[in-house]
This record gives sequence, structure tokens and C-alpha cells, in this order.
Amino acid sequence: MTTQLSPAAGPHSPSAAAPHDPSAASPHSPRRISYPWHLRLAWLLALVGGVVAYVTTFAIMLLTSNPTMLPTVLLVGAAVIPLTVLLLAQSTAAGPLAPGRIVLVTAAAGGLFGICAAGLEESLAGVALGRASILLVGVIEETAKLVVPLIVLALAHRVTRGGGIVIGIASATGFAVLETMGYGFDALLARNGGLGALDATLVLRGILVPAGHVAWTGAVCAALWYLVETSHSGRGALALGAAYVGAIVMHTAWDATSGVVLHVGIGVVSVAVLLWLILAAHRAHVRRPAPSAAGPRLGSAPLARTA
Repeated sequence: MTTQLSPAAGPHSPSAAAPHDPSAASPHSPRRISYPWHLRLAWLLALVGGVVAYVTTFAIMLLTSNPTMLPTVLLVGAAVIPLTVLLLAQSTAAGPLAPGRIVLVTAAAGGLFGICAAGLEESLAGVALGRASILLVGVIEETAKLVVPLIVLALAHRVTRGGGIVIGIASATGFAVLETMGYGFDALLARNGGLGALDATLVLRGILVPAGHVAWTGAVCAALWYLVETSHSGRGALALGAAYVGAIVMHTAWDATSGVVLHVGIGVVSVAVLLWLILAAHRAHVRRPAPSAAGPRLGSAPLARTA
């Protein structure tokens, strides 16, 4: 004979014995704010530590006249500001926006592929079009920086959900670091160059990075992830098209003109959009429902006893 017993029937059933835990995460509760402060402020530590490291390595190179210090100076000087922006975007109150290993791989692979692909395509365009090829630089570089993020989106979208802005910044960071190192080395070897020209190039390009590559690729990747994740496909496609075309137009305008007013205007708009996208991504990440670790509820099905 089989008798159906409800687990709530007696005082010793699991549901009666287990008190309600108000701190337990529900599927609709926001993420808990428990990220350590030193990780949340890693961007500030990177900025301060990077500036100190650059000044120190540059001073040692001058004092010792040691040319083997040059690669270190180039790398540190080129990486401080892009790395700071990347950590600022990555660190939220509820934890990292995207897995760190994916961000690192994106920065390395995106930078290496982007700089090589863009360099080859720009050389071919220069041979074919001459000085008019400057108008294609924006298209070439903004497209080259998207190849690795597209691969990340295809292979790891589930674990990078909502983190498009970070993936884009990571790819742009790798690209910007390698490009700045190249410009710094070129300034050193120029006819009127030297260590002063090297220092000026690294500092100026470092300051301008958030208004250029980082902002443009970050915005395009944020729109790309939004297109994949939103239920409004038309709105997502419009956002992606606007971001991609806007990045190309601003990049082309920056390269093709030398007007200070135009450069300042592009920089202000780019940085403002970048900061807005980072803050929006952080708010969405904190408010996203916490994953529930609880298994099936006890008592969700009747227990059977055979006599």
C-alpha cells in the first residue's frame, strides 16, 4: 500500500524545521556588494603606481645612459593610462564586469592582431591611393580592433554578458599600447628627436588614449553586446550602426585635420560617452539578479512510503 505524505505534514519535516533565512539570495535579488575595496580601486593604484614607475625608469635611463632601459620606458609609458581606464571599466562594486582571463587574452590578442592587420592594410592602401589613404585609416583600424572581440562574443558570450564595454576597451588597450610604443620609438629616432621627444610623445599620447582608441572601440563593443542581448533587435542594430559609423567618422576627422578646436571637441565627446557607458554597465551589473545556488526546494514533490 502506498501513502502520499506531504513534507509539511509534521513538525519534523524539513520545511517546518528550517527557519527562513532573510539573507538568502533569491533569483530576483541584486548582487551583494562585497568586492574588496583595493580591487574596486585598482584603477587608481595602477595610475599612481604607473606614473611612479614611468618617472623612475626614465630617470634611471638618463642617469645610467643605459639603452637597454628603453623598452621598459616605452612599455610603461605607453601602458599606464590605457591600463588605468581598463581597470576602471572592469571593477564594479559587485565584482569584475568580465572574467579577468578573457580580458587579458583580449588585450594581448586584440592588440597584436589589430596592429599587424592595420599596419599591413594601411601600407597597401598607401601604395594604391597615396596620401588619400589617410581617409581609410579610420575604417581599417576600427575594423581591425573588432576582430578579436567578435571571436570572444562568439565563444564566450555567456560569461561576458553585459561586459562588452570592457572587452572593447581591452582590445583597444592592446592596440593603443603597441601603437604608442611605435610612435615613441619613431620620435626618438627622428632627425630632431631624442629623449625629450620620446617623453613628450608618450605623455601626450597617453593622455589622449581615453579620447581615442579606447573610447571608440569600447563604444562599438558595448553596442555589439547590446545587440546580442536585447530583445529589441531594431534598436540594437541602430545603436551598433551609430557607434561604428561614429567611431570611424571621429577617427578619420582626428587623423585628417590638425585643428585644436576639433580635436578638443572630439575628445570631450568621446570621453563623455565612454564614462557614460562605463557607469551604465556598472549599474546594470550591480542590479543584475544574483545567481541562485539553491537546488530544488524540499517538499516540492510528495514523498512516497511503501507499506
